[in-house]
This record gives sequence, C-alpha cells and structure tokens, in this order.
Amino acid sequence: MIFNSHNKQYKSHFGAVKTDTQICYKLFAPDFDKAFMIIITDEGTERLPMTKEADGWFCITKSFDKCGVYFYRFALINGLGEKELGKGQDGSGMFDSAYSFQQTVYDKDFTVPKDFGKGIIYQIFPDRFYKAESENMPPFPSDRILADWEDEPEFALGFKGRVINNDYFCGNLLGIQQKLPYIKSLGCTTIYLNPIFEAHSNHRYNTADYMNIDPMLGTNEDFKNLCRSAKEQGISIILDGVFSHTGSDSIYFNREGRYDSEGAYQSKSSPYYNWFNFEQWPNKYGAWWGHITLPETNELNEDFNEFINGKDGVISHWMKMGASGFRLDVADELPDEFIENIRTAVKSADKNGILYGEVWEDASNKISYDKRRRFLLGNELDSVMNYPFCNMIIDFVKGGSGVDFINGVMQILENYPKECVDTLMNLLGTHDTERIITLLAGEPVNGRDRNWQSRQKMSEEQLSEGFKLLKLATVLQYTLPGIPCVYYGDELLIQGYRDPFNRKTFDWSKTESESVQWYKKLGEIRTKCPALDGGEFIAAQYEDGYVSFVRAKGEDEIYVMVNPSDEAAYIWLLPGWRDDNVIMGDEPVDGILTLPPKGIAIMGRGSWVSELK
Repeated sequence: MIFNSHNKQYKSHFGAVKTDTQICYKLFAPDFDKAFMIIITDEGTERLPMTKEADGWFCITKSFDKCGVYFYRFALINGLGEKELGKGQDGSGMFDSAYSFQQTVYDKDFTVPKDFGKGIIYQIFPDRFYKAESENMPPFPSDRILADWEDEPEFALGFKGRVINNDYFCGNLLGIQQKLPYIKSLGCTTIYLNPIFEAHSNHRYNTADYMNIDPMLGTNEDFKNLCRSAKEQGISIILDGVFSHTGSDSIYFNREGRYDSEGAYQSKSSPYYNWFNFEQWPNKYGAWWGHITLPETNELNEDFNEFINGKDGVISHWMKMGASGFRLDVADELPDEFIENIRTAVKSADKNGILYGEVWEDASNKISYDKRRRFLLGNELDSVMNYPFCNMIIDFVKGGSGVDFINGVMQILENYPKECVDTLMNLLGTHDTERIITLLAGEPVNGRDRNWQSRQKMSEEQLSEGFKLLKLATVLQYTLPGIPCVYYGDELLIQGYRDPFNRKTFDWSKTESESVQWYKKLGEIRTKCPALDGGEFIAAQYEDGYVSFVRAKGEDEIYVMVNPSDEAAYIWLLPGWRDDNVIMGDEPVDGILTLPPKGIAIMGRGSWVSELK
C-alpha cells in the first residue's frame, strides 16, 4: 500500500486537526523519481514537492495554518510520466481515483461542553407527548382540539395539497415535567424540544411570537419550572431555534391581521418591514420553499440580528429562563455570520450552552447557495444532527454491506473535529422522517398518498421482524461515537409514515413493554461505560454481512458485534478478549464468538461491567 489516511504510518494525525498543527504525510513508493502533494481549496491549487527517503517520500506541510477544508492528492512521476493518487473508499490511495482526501482544519480554541457527551438525548414533539391537567385553553377558534388522545392525527389538505396541521391533542409543558421520571429511567440527560414558542400550527415551525410560550403548551413560568425540575434530575433542555422564517400569521408579519401590532405585511413603516424580503410589497415576498405562510427572514438585517442575538434577544431570553442550548432548524439556510452570532449569544448566556444544527449531509464540506459552509470550524456549531450515521445504520441492518458501513463511519470520523464527533446527535428518526419501525419493516410508501398511508397498520409479523432489526440498529446508535437521540415513542414501536403520521400521541399504557425495557438496558450500558463518552473507535472484523468494533478509553473498553444477515457469522475475537465479560449474546468458544442471524454480541472490559444489573 502506498498511502492510507486512516493509518498513522502514512499520516501522522488521523482526521481533522487544530490550527498550528503540522502533519507529516508519507508515501511508500520508492520506485518513483519525484513526488508532489497537491492541495486543493475553493481558492485554487498548490503543488508541494515531497522529500525522498529510503522507502518512499514524505512531506511535512505548513500550509494548513488557518481554518478551512482542504482537499489533497498526490502526483508521482517516473520515466513513464505522471500518475495521480487519489482516495479509495477505505482511505487508501488509489491511482486515477476521482476523489481527493479531505483535511479539515479547525480553530485551536474550539471546545464543546463535555457533559453532553455522557448521556442520551430524548426528542419530544410537545403536542403529542403528555397532556397534564391545566387551565391552558385553546386561544384561537381556528384550532381543532381532538377529544380522544388515541385518535389519528388529521391529514386534511389545504393550499397546494399541504397538511393544514391545525389539529391539537394538547400535550403541554406541565405534562413533560410530570413525565421527567420516565425520561430519566431511559438514561436520558437531555431533552430536545420541537418548537414551543407561540405559533398557529401543531408543529409550531411558523413562529408567531419568539418571546412567549404557545398558550396551549403553557406559560413562560411553566417553562422555567420545567427547566428547574429537569435540572434537578440531571436533565438539560435544548430548544428548537427557527430563524430562517417566521409565520405569516405572526406579530412580525401579521398578514392575517390577528395581532394589534403593525406587521411588515401591513405597513412599510413597520419596525419589522426590513426583516423580510419583499419583491413587490405586500403580496410578493421570499417564502420558505414557496410556502407563503412562512415568509423568509433577512438574517443579516441588523435589527433582526439584534432581536435574536442581542443582549436582551431571543437566545438570551430563553437561556436565562433555563434552556441549555439550541438546535438550529435548517442550519444550511442560515448565513455563516448569523450562526456565528448565535454561537456568541449562546456562550455569553452560558459558557456550557450547546449549539446543534440541522444538516442532512456531511456537514464538514457542505456547500449551500454556492458557498462552502464553515459549520464545524470552531466558530459556529458545536455539532450536528447525524443523518449520515442514521442512513448508514438503516442501510446496513436492512441488508447493506458491513464494509460500506465501516467505510462510511470512518469518513465522518475523519472529516469532523473530534469535539463535534463526541457530541453528534445520533438519531434513527425525527419529526421529519418515517418512524424507524415502519422504515425497517413496514411496506415502503413508494409515492402513495396520505389516504393510503393513513390506513396502513403493520402486522404482528412485521412488528416482530422490525423489532429484531431495531435492536441491531439501536445497538449501533448507542455505541458509535456521538450521543444517541431517541425520538419520543420509538421505544414503544410507534409506527407511521411521514408528517403527520410520524407525530402520533405517546401511548402511556406501553411503558413496561419489552421494547421499552430494551431501551432501558441500552441506556444503562451507555451510562455506565466510560468508553462510550469520547472513546476511540477501532474497527475490528467486518465483512459484507456483519461488523464488529471496539470503543476504548484507558482501561475501559466495549466490543460490539452486529450481524443483520440471515446467516450466522463467526468472529475471531481480538487478542486478549476471549476471557472477557459477555454483556449480550453467547459465550465465545476457543476464541470464536458465534453471532446468530440478526444477532448481537457485546463484551466489556473494565470496572464498569460489574456495575451493570
């Protein structure tokens, strides 16, 4: 092998590095007469000569002296001409590859709150979690209150065939507060709440008033009480920040005339007029993905920025009330400068506050609106929602290649700063995706309409098969680098296709089910094992049908083996592991562990193992 970016024999530092770090790159190619390292950025290309030594060529680069995403490849020259060495799927060098290696360089002063890496995140869609008795009444006649908690969400269609989202089950903040002991029993240390500010839909992504809790959910005082009670149980609250647009039915735009304030739609002299992008006032304006009920904001407007990020702005307001951070909706649609300002506001309010972003692709090299984004370079997000891992896990447990899975994991670990990796929001489903049990074993939607989707119920056979696959998926979710994030009710095997069927109410009669006990067991392992909090990831054996890897931190290690195939897999255990503790699965025989079809095995090393129940 000439080069492999995953191996320190060829590259002195694995993955992303901090500024002022020198990296030595080495090629084992002594038969070539010359060698160059080619560094490619969005600004241009640089060609660095490499130095000859007995067994090849090396280069200690000083070019990576500022934050950025650099791509590189190598040129090797002999009497037959020049050949370029690019990147293969497993990080090895490959002649004539169309792909380049990536080197992320981030701010040496970048830090992420350490406590978040130790736990589990629980995502709640507030209207559907739990309805506690309160005096909160529906404030607006357009709201439809569904009397029966067990009803199906409505899917009545409005403008251009879009779901109206005006049906409410009246879950509230007091309900979440009352169910904190249940959330704690899953091992969860953070709650991520979908939007809770006043709005005129059950999803509340069309913000009407950033400074107040939606009256149907409760009051600002209820939010303070929730945060206070949560912190007493070691649980932090993260809010959904929706800043790329507001609702047209809001204090700020007021197209529907609901509010006494003079909105941008009503007057050019409105204090909010410059927050929005009018092409022809008042009816022609920039709207999020063409939804006229979601007028886009001008995030670089000085007044809007001050309103969100200023000393008494939205971020500061909610952090002072007890929030521990924000998740930014559609982060790739927000300007870098605006995200930097949000980060400053979060950290000014609480140095241990955290900032996540919604990015569906590799966030380290993402290009949006023709611009390379700076999400993970140290001045913007702490970390992101980890959709790449989600897709890899689902593909693998549904019959994909273990080799592709490990290669995909290694690519993210290579591209992201370790601080970001350790706090990745590792999800299997959200309010934007099909329920994970449906995705794993339900009938594929294949473009069929909501009428068809609303009628679908998984059979007992499908549910049984889905739970088998979910066990495999959740073992990976809970043991890969990052933090597992559970979408409320996935532990109950709630099924459903996309909005609104993925937003059903939580069935509180099922909290003692086998599936909930499974999540509690994984939560215990996650909580007790120190190696799962920032430990090294070491790929062990992996083939098309199965994977195994180790997470290690000092003397504490966990060895994870997953086989989603229909055939047994035989794992030759790593040296020294044949006598260690089996936490899940069968005991090894003569150093070989047999994984049955759709089987799991977990072994552990360290004092933490004896603490498991």
